[in-house]
Amino acid sequence: MSASDAASAARVATSSYAEADPQLYAFLDWMEQQDPDYAKAFRAYGEKGTGEGQALAVKYREMVMTGILVFAGRKEGAVAHLKRAIEHGATKRELFEAGQSAAIPGGGITLGLWMQILTQLDSEGAFING
Repeated sequence: MSASDAASAARVATSSYAEADPQLYAFLDWMEQQDPDYAKAFRAYGEKGTGEGQALAVKYREMVMTGILVFAGRKEGAVAHLKRAIEHGATKRELFEAGQSAAIPGGGITLGLWMQILTQLDSEGAFING
């Protein structure tokens, strides 16, 4: 994959996060204005960790990122990453069990925030895959 292809793919990935919360990743556009070369490299780095075509499916990559964000108390980011996991086929049950797993090292606060987010997404009708 060329650098321009990687940058385009990273924009697609971050566009779904931006749809979840338009301000969440607005810093990327600002960063690109300040230093286009760095922003391009950062986007390519992000694509490697979040993109398609790797051994670990995107929905699982999103669950890993969500666990870290929930543990850190970053609800907005966790919502965006859970929505992307759903877009990539994650079911409500898979995300529920991922939250259970995240609670083992992350404790009750992690479990509580994860389940609050799932409750919110469920009430919004986000689960298209059951």
